[in-house]
Amino acid sequence: MARQTNTLFLEQWLRTNIGGISYSVSGHSSLSTSSSSARAIIQAWSEIRDSLQNQTFNPLILQSLKTLLNSQASLHVADPQAKLLLSVLSSRSFDLPSESYPILLRLLYIWVRKSFRPSTALIDSAVDVLSHVFATEFGSKKSPSFLAEGILILGAISFVPSVSESSKIACSELLCRLLEEDYELVRLGEEIIPDVLAGIGYALSSSVDVHFVRVWDSLLGIWGKGDGPRSTVPTALMILHVVEWVVSGCIKSRSLKKIEAFSQQILGTSKASYVPFALVMVAAGVLRASRQAANGQGLEFVSRLRISAENQIAFVAQQLISETKGYINSDNDSANSLLRQCLSLALARSGAVSFTAPVLLCLASALLREIFPLSHLYMQILQFIHISGSEFDTNKIKRHLDSTLFKEAGVITGVFCNQYVSADEDSKSLVESLIWDYCRDVYSGHRQVALLLRERNNELLVDLEKIAESAFLMVVVFALAVTKQRLNSNFSQEIQREKSVQILVSFSCLEYFRRMRLPEYMDTIRRVVACVQENESACISFVESMPTYVDLTTWQGDISSPSFWPWEADVYILFSLSARFRCSILHGLEFCLVDFSSKQKMGYEWSKDEVQTARVLFYVRVIPTCIERLPAHVFRRVVTPAMFLYMGHPNGKVARASHSMFVAFMSSGKDFKDERVSLKEQLVFYYMQRSLAGYPDITPFEGMASGVAALVRHLPAGSPATFYCIHSLVDKANNLLSDANALKADDWKNWQGGPEPCKKILELLSRLISLVDIQVAESDDVTRKPTLVSWLQSLSYLSSQAKIEVFTSKERESKENSASPGTVEPQARL
Repeated sequence: MARQTNTLFLEQWLRTNIGGISYSVSGHSSLSTSSSSARAIIQAWSEIRDSLQNQTFNPLILQSLKTLLNSQASLHVADPQAKLLLSVLSSRSFDLPSESYPILLRLLYIWVRKSFRPSTALIDSAVDVLSHVFATEFGSKKSPSFLAEGILILGAISFVPSVSESSKIACSELLCRLLEEDYELVRLGEEIIPDVLAGIGYALSSSVDVHFVRVWDSLLGIWGKGDGPRSTVPTALMILHVVEWVVSGCIKSRSLKKIEAFSQQILGTSKASYVPFALVMVAAGVLRASRQAANGQGLEFVSRLRISAENQIAFVAQQLISETKGYINSDNDSANSLLRQCLSLALARSGAVSFTAPVLLCLASALLREIFPLSHLYMQILQFIHISGSEFDTNKIKRHLDSTLFKEAGVITGVFCNQYVSADEDSKSLVESLIWDYCRDVYSGHRQVALLLRERNNELLVDLEKIAESAFLMVVVFALAVTKQRLNSNFSQEIQREKSVQILVSFSCLEYFRRMRLPEYMDTIRRVVACVQENESACISFVESMPTYVDLTTWQGDISSPSFWPWEADVYILFSLSARFRCSILHGLEFCLVDFSSKQKMGYEWSKDEVQTARVLFYVRVIPTCIERLPAHVFRRVVTPAMFLYMGHPNGKVARASHSMFVAFMSSGKDFKDERVSLKEQLVFYYMQRSLAGYPDITPFEGMASGVAALVRHLPAGSPATFYCIHSLVDKANNLLSDANALKADDWKNWQGGPEPCKKILELLSRLISLVDIQVAESDDVTRKPTLVSWLQSLSYLSSQAKIEVFTSKERESKENSASPGTVEPQARL
């Protein structure tokens, strides 16, 4: 917080408050790290004095001035040295080079600011000298640094309490004239802006207010002139903090006349020449200063000043909304873009303000368009690649990541959420829709860009994802605020469920960018899932938002999918057939049991679409929490295609999650008389085909084992699907054994990690036998039961023998073949 008592050089303080933006100083460096020795400083003063006494200009005098300037951090200019500098400036014996004037003015500025009580007579003399210099020398030797140092010293003198009123008025008059007539020099050297603003700050804090409004007119008006300085975020932040410094001083000194004039003439009436972004930052500076004052003293005039500042911000926000016709149809021109950035930074640095709908909408617009401009960046990148064929400038994104705006995204998000909490229902609904739409846009855009840049420009993709990760955090914080506002007794259950589904869908779109465990995220998920899983319609609404099979396996609407899915075959006809004919029919359906990955557009591989995979994984993890409420026909139509597809995903975590989904469905619904049981039995046939076809290369054994255990536990006793499951496992074990026995001994240890895959299936069969034995015992099917008992006993014996023999045989054969290589005899089939 600005305090005049501890701010020696205002321009340096301004530079430290703009978020690390570096500004070199006018023609020289007030932040110079070089420093001269005491001997060099004494020598410099001596050379200047000798040159003046001899009335001849020594070229070394310029070097002496630079020596003093380089030590300004530790340099103290006393009245005698100041008198010497004034004599040099006013001497007519020699013509000073243009470069010397800014340095002489800077040294005088150090004298004014560091002197505890400079000589009043000397100050008055300095005012006369400065007036003469600017009247006779400035016109022919003007430069940005000459202007900046002149404004700085004039403002500093007008701020000294002991200076005569006439000198203060003269300084303010000259300062205003320089700003009004030579403002275009600021554009030529924008590094001088901190010095110019500091000089204005000093002048506004002067005890005389003859030119008070005139100085304000310059501060708020020069940025809108065609040949004036450019409007930038660093400039805006410095305006905010110089106003904070000025107003803090006015409040502390009880300058009621100034505060009243400021409140009525600057904040109360907006002149056509005032630039909106500057008005916003001025208002924000007032809010910061008034907050500081409010912490220590309750002053009524401070409250009135704060209200005027908040009204000014709301007025500018309303103008912006009106000009851009809201968020969606707004043009992305530079002026509106800057104003959105300034509004968000102003509110971030000024603390909480009263709610107004325009401010809330402007904050939403700033977050989605300026701070996290992902949609705009995606569009630009795609245009560069597809239209111009050139590469996108990665430095543009790096500069954004390093910007003050992006670094303050968290604070701005907090201000936005506070505004949302206080908003009316219409405003809340509007910004909610904007955020949820943004999530879908980011999902769609990042999918395209990620697939294009993954192998082409990974550095650009990494930087994009840094922005997206921060955007995800913003959405999480906002979603938590929504749950606290919406999921309570003040709203109907229907509205609560609607908002919960919207949050879940939005989270699914940004799941790819969730790189850390966030308490806010987990809290929000728990709240919304608890709301959704209590209602069937909410469960259906969430599940049906899941991407369809066509969306998952094709790109941009390419409909290259089979006309029906394999699990839609009427497998009930298999139940009454013998095992031999049942297997024959299943083999006849092989044209249906295709690898899903082949059904895709040329050039697009669904398994490499990491953004989409993350979204599906989110659904696969959340759906089991509400699966009890999900009708079987919805699970069959929407969930099953994606579940079976991602069982074949090469990422083990994704594949295991798909198996867990199958387990959840098989474990759901305890009533054996509904359609859910029928669907369970149908799905088992394809589940076994899909799982075993990918084992051991893709299918994770733990996932398949859990799925098999679940179907055996939860299918009706004696179900043909259970028989088919175990039969398929036995068949797979035989195939693995045949493949193993066909290998030479030297290749055995290199075959899929040795005998481990076969061993795992045999162990699984051993565990299943006890489960199936119980089901057969409970079965009341007098026709099938005798056959099943006999089959089960034979299977139990054979699997136990095979489990022992396969490994002892291999050990023996391995030893024999190590001595004399030969052909390995195939092991007997189960």
